[in-house]
Amino acid sequence: MERKKAFEPGEMVATFTGQAGMVISEELYPKVRENLKEKRRPGYYFAPGCCQHPDYVIQIPIIFEDGTYDVMRAMNIKKTPNIAEEKIAEIRNFLDRITD
Repeated sequence: MERKKAFEPGEMVATFTGQAGMVISEELYPKVRENLKEKRRPGYYFAPGCCQHPDYVIQIPIIFEDGTYDVMRAMNIKKTPNIAEEKIAEIRNFLDRITD
């Protein structure tokens, strides 16, 4: 039985500080870790050895509009469907670059 995820890959989210981001899929996460910098912004998940396999319930991997990523705690982000198209395009551009 598959566990219910709090956030689905591709969903747009925002941190409590207002930074926009997109939830990364399990397939893209290893590539993101290899190619982008982890920023460690407020609210990231910091337990040692935690983030090799995020569970999408408590540990949510997110790529942000500045081209960095973090595995965020679910309580520190919220679903935000009304993010500007420019920000979404920037995030998708970062993802396109690492998948090519």
